[in-house]
This record gives sequence, C-alpha cells and structure tokens, in this order.
Amino acid sequence: MISKVVTEYRAEILADEHGNKFRAPFPDEVTRPIQYGSSVKTHAAYFLMAQLIPFERAAEYMRNQFGLTVSQGTLANILKEAHALLEPFEVLVKDILISQDLLHADETGINIGGNTFWLHSASNEKWTLFHPHQSRGIDGINAGGILDKFKGILCTDHWKPYFKLSCLHSLCNAHHLGELERAFEQDSQSWAKEMKDLLCSMNKAKTEAKGMIPQKDLDALLQSYRDILAKGEIECPAAEKTGKRGRVAQSKSRNLLIRLKEFEEETLRFLKNPTVPFTNNQGERDIRMTKVQQKISGCFRSFEGALIFCRIRSYLSTCNKHGMSSTEALQILFSGQMPYFQVKPAASPE
Repeated sequence: MISKVVTEYRAEILADEHGNKFRAPFPDEVTRPIQYGSSVKTHAAYFLMAQLIPFERAAEYMRNQFGLTVSQGTLANILKEAHALLEPFEVLVKDILISQDLLHADETGINIGGNTFWLHSASNEKWTLFHPHQSRGIDGINAGGILDKFKGILCTDHWKPYFKLSCLHSLCNAHHLGELERAFEQDSQSWAKEMKDLLCSMNKAKTEAKGMIPQKDLDALLQSYRDILAKGEIECPAAEKTGKRGRVAQSKSRNLLIRLKEFEEETLRFLKNPTVPFTNNQGERDIRMTKVQQKISGCFRSFEGALIFCRIRSYLSTCNKHGMSSTEALQILFSGQMPYFQVKPAASPE
C-alpha cells in the first residue's frame, strides 16, 4: 500500500467545543504541504545505491508500483540527505581503519562527466570506505585520509604507488598465480609452473597448520621458493643490450621473476603471519559493485555524485559485513538512528 511508503501531511480541519472550525498547524518537522517520509526515502536509496538502478528507472518503478510521481531531482535530494547524515559515520570509520592491524586496498577507474577518475578503497572484513579522486597514484591514495596514516599491514596487488606508504605490505598471490599460469602456458616457463604449485602448497600448509607452520617446515618452503627462482634465472635470463641507448625491455616472465625475487618478503608474508591472507580478494570484492555501477549507469554526472555514491556505498558495505541488510541499514539511517556497531561505547568514569 502507498500509505506504507509515503507520509503525506495535510493541515487538518478541526472544530472546538463551540463548533468553530479552525485549521491545525503543520508539525514542526514538516516544511512542505506534501513530504515524503523515511519509508519512501529508504526505498529510493535502496533502488539507487543497493540495486544500482539508474535514476530514470527508479522513478518509473516508484510511479508504477506505489503511484508516486517522484522526480529524478527528488531522488537526488534523498541521496544528498543520506550523504549528509552519514558524515559522522565516515569520520568514525576513518579512525577505525587507521587503527587496524591489517587492511586491503584497491582502486578502479570511474567515469565522471566523460573524464577518467579513480575510486579508491580501504577495507577489511568489517569496515569499508571508498573515496573518488582524479589521480590513481599516491595523491589519490592519500586523499582518503587513511592509508597515509596507517602503520599496519596493507594487502594490495602490487600497484607501485602503495609502496610509498610507510607501512608493511603483503602482495596478492591470486594475481601471482594468474601471471605464473600465463608464463607457463604462453612462454613455456617450467619454473613458473613449479612456483604456482609451490604457492598453492604453501597456502594449503598454512591452512592445515591453522596459521602456525613449524619452523622446520617453513624453512624448507622458503628454500624451495628460492631454488625455483634460481632455476628461473637460468631458464629466463635477462635480455641483453643490442647497442641501443636506454633501458632494455624485459619479457613479462622475466619481470615476474624479478618481482618475486625482489619482493619475497611481501609475497610470502602470508606464510609467516597467521593474520595475513593469501590474496587481496577482500579488497577486490569490496570494490566490485563499483564496476557493476559503471556498467549499468556508464558514468557519474558530477564529482559530487561520486562523493555521494562512495559514502553511501561505504555505509551499506559496512552494514552488510556486520550482518545488517541494506534495507535495514537505510531504515535506521533515515529514522535518525545509528547502527549498533556505530555507537561508540561510553567513556569509563575516572
């Protein structure tokens, strides 16, 4: 029923004990003759931010299903309201993420008004925060106000600007497995097949040992890693100069070999630290819905729209990680409350 999703206020005509009629005043919170309540706002934000339905289709759905003629401008204003309500949430999550021992980071391209920008993420299994920026590099990374202050372990996919941050690093081995597979299948690099099998064996050994591999077994695995790289040096030598000036271009397999050698600590950090995962899949999962949004809508019309999207999607992702549905999260938001996990505990008395 429409009455369940829209609150329409009209000044009611009343009569006193003498039969004199008068018009009751509007409630203080009502500033327009017709005003949508939290249910309509929840539905609208859910269509736009959770299901990623374009504005035009969301307006059509509400008209067909609820008989509400809601303009795209009204829908945009609802999202602006949600964005404003979520400012304390963003401040809180920044503080929480900075203090974590382990974070995942990723970035993906977004279209804003026909220009390429980047959406950056910082997250873990409980908290998510996105922000847009025109740069994919360190300026864009630092603009989020998290990773430039973070001192824990950061899981990434070896995008070089991350290494300018003053934290420990862990590289995504899902990416390594894919590159090793390519090196074996396309470049016939047998060392790559051995390294892929070894990394998978390492991950299995850690799982079976519940994160704590005995030192003897750990030393054997590390030696196997270095032995395979030594074999790769013979099988995949560096390209020699041919008299041309400048740096000699190396093959993809050679560059992978050198990376695994130079970044051994970051590649194998998962093996030595029980809390470090084998991959950066958490970061990639968190950013995946942005890719879906871009496929459906194509672009953001303005940078403000990207900011609104990032803050609301951060909130929904975080709520989902805490076991709360997107609908419930938006209902709480528009009712003026905070989710249980967002409420800071009271300070203990001195």
